[in-house]
Amino acid sequence: MPTPTDRVRRAERSSIRIMFDLAERHDGDLVRLEVGEPDFDTPAHVIDAAARAARDGETHYTSNAGLPACRRAISDMLATEHGVHHDPDEIVVTTGGMEALHLTALATVSPGEELVVPGPTWPNYATQATLADGTFREVPMPAENGFDLEADRVIEAMGEDTAAVILTTPSNPTGRVFDPEECRAVVEAAADHDAYVVADEVYLGLTYDGEPEGIAAYTGHPDHVLTVGSCSKTYAMTGWRIGWLAGDPILIDEVAKIRESTTACTSSLAQHAAIAALTGPQEPIEEMYEAFRRRRDLVVDRVAAIDGLSCPRPEGAFYAFLDPGIDDDSLSVAKHLLEEHGVVLAPGDGFGEAGRGRLRLSFANSEERLHEGFDRLEAGLASY
Repeated sequence: MPTPTDRVRRAERSSIRIMFDLAERHDGDLVRLEVGEPDFDTPAHVIDAAARAARDGETHYTSNAGLPACRRAISDMLATEHGVHHDPDEIVVTTGGMEALHLTALATVSPGEELVVPGPTWPNYATQATLADGTFREVPMPAENGFDLEADRVIEAMGEDTAAVILTTPSNPTGRVFDPEECRAVVEAAADHDAYVVADEVYLGLTYDGEPEGIAAYTGHPDHVLTVGSCSKTYAMTGWRIGWLAGDPILIDEVAKIRESTTACTSSLAQHAAIAALTGPQEPIEEMYEAFRRRRDLVVDRVAAIDGLSCPRPEGAFYAFLDPGIDDDSLSVAKHLLEEHGVVLAPGDGFGEAGRGRLRLSFANSEERLHEGFDRLEAGLASY
């Protein structure tokens, strides 16, 4: 019998999805804090724009790179909100940020080359490197510094086989916002190695303790930065699958070309929804942002009140990377918390070597459910 390719078989399943599937099969009342998805509905004016586009017959293919109006809306938002300047023809609209990252790996990583990422890190990067026939190299950041980016460690790991470095800020899973000077140093080193820095900034609109400035805005080598963004988190549009890649126009053209063999183009209706989200009334988005900021504060207070539990202060996104102080693999701890106490978290082991023994908590849930989740978490850790 034919067998799947080695690159597919080498790709590992995310432990986040393992916990998600276990929770889906569970019959009891669960507090779900494992998946990073806003609990808000998409704003009404965004839905209305998509419905109007459908009624008006905007239901056909678009260009591989996306609707001109959508690319313009993304260009304007990046400049206004994040200080990142790209003409619309330097942007390709993608089917979510995930496709943008996958296409970026295919376009930058040659067989045998390295994708370097500071850890702990989102597990999908490793799969994307594997599917590009490249190798994935995690560079663990020290827990004692809250997993903040230390440029020297990343630069030391770079070499002649380095194709790209991914910097995720705000971070999934830690919620940390990387220091601009450290990011700048990584970009300069990448330029010296003729490599790209991929700025995964899908959570940039959820920055709580400072201005949400993109990496390409404060480096002397913006041509070496590829910016990935998405409507999913900031605008509560995960199911619409709308994201983008912005950067070097030569690479953008190549990415648009290979989309003919992947998704061809992003949903025309989702693009009209994105235009409305990016250019329409921002009050609903601001209300969601304030709710997430309050939840962040709630999480910080509840963690501080539980003996033996700690985490770096989340400065963005909607995650807390918890250290329960338990000397065991985190998947076992997460399964215990689900099965015995009805609270679901993502195992830190799934975020690389630097995440071992930790648990990622998503605070994309109501304050009431967060309090209930913390009550169950405290009882579960005490009984483990």
